[in-house]
This record gives sequence, C-alpha cells and structure tokens, in this order.
Amino acid sequence: MTVKEFSFFCSWSGGKDSCLAFYHAVLAGGKPFGLFTALREGGEYSGSHGLPASVIQRQAELIGVPLLAKVMKKGRYTEDFAAVLDSYKEKGVDTGVFGDIDVEEHRAWVEDVCSSAGIRPLLPLWQWERAELLESFLNNGFKAMIVSVRDKVMDKSYLGEMLDWQLVRELEKRNIDPLGERGEFHTVVTDGPLFSSPLPLQRKGQVFRDRYWFEVCE
Repeated sequence: MTVKEFSFFCSWSGGKDSCLAFYHAVLAGGKPFGLFTALREGGEYSGSHGLPASVIQRQAELIGVPLLAKVMKKGRYTEDFAAVLDSYKEKGVDTGVFGDIDVEEHRAWVEDVCSSAGIRPLLPLWQWERAELLESFLNNGFKAMIVSVRDKVMDKSYLGEMLDWQLVRELEKRNIDPLGERGEFHTVVTDGPLFSSPLPLQRKGQVFRDRYWFEVCE
C-alpha cells in the first residue's frame, strides 16, 4: 500500500509528547516543514516547559528542520496561534501535528482553530494506551529529562531525572501519570532517532514560578 505524503508543521514543546507525535507523523508519510514553539512574553522561554529558546533552536537544528518561535500574548493565544496557522497555510503546509493524548478540551480547541485556518489537525498519539506510548518512546531510543514539576503534586527532587522504565514504575506507584498528561511534569527530549546527535545540556539550578518548579538548563 502506498503511503500518501503530506506536508506538516509540528506544535513543538520540546518534550516527549510533541517529539513522539512528530516521529509518528513521519512514519505515516509526513514531510516535516518545521516546528512551531510558543514563547512566554519576553521571548526567552517556552510556555509550560520553561525551556530557553536557545535549547528549542538546538533541538530543531539536530532534527534538521526550521523553527518558528513566537511570543504568544496573554489573552490572545487563540488569535496569535490562528495567525501562525495562516502563515503555514500560505506556504503550502496542509497539516498540523499535535502531541495530545486524551484531554478532550485540548483536542476540541485544536480542531476548532485548525478548521478555521483550513489546516488538517493530526493527533498521532490520540487515545493510545499509556504502556504503548511509553514503549514507543523508550524502546525506540528516545531520551527525555524532567525539566518542570507541579508543586504539591511532584517533589522537585525529580527535576533532572531521565525518563526510563524504573522512573515510570515509581511514578505509577505514587499514582502519578507517567506521561504527565494533566501537567504533573514536563520533559525535554535530548536524543532519539530523529536527532543527528545527542543534545548536551548544562543544569544551572532550579526556580519556582506559576505553581511549578523548573530545572534551569542551557
């Protein structure tokens, strides 16, 4: 059976879910046009993951695709994201890839904003079993480090830990979703089959803001 090719951009957080979605979009015949990352106001860090823009840029370079990083203003996220979609559409990109797994309100928002722009939303990981996703990520050689944890849900001692089977089992024993789908924690991907070489990171300490502890890395 011939796989139909399509051009896509990936909504890119720098973490495991967006990376795995990108990977499976390529396996499905997708040709990556680039990555899009939303930045906090000021433009220095990404949104929920709190990654320096420079780290996201290095990920894009190691994957070999262009990065579009844009500051999303408070109260205007949907409007600003719609403008990004319009710019991709004008360049001939027909599909947006997203790493959502099972949060219905996220999917509804993605489908609504993409529909308005004439972009096909593709959620390759949607409603996969947790074990299947973890196997696809870890068994294919991807590596990810925890870079943020929600205060009072996870201890900040988890910052800097690499996601592996031992950590997965520990999180499950503590009744923490090992995928962090509800924002319990976030990761940065440092290696895997998409990368031309591993991403070296230097850990610079920890900071607290907006109910999360973040690992400062560069």
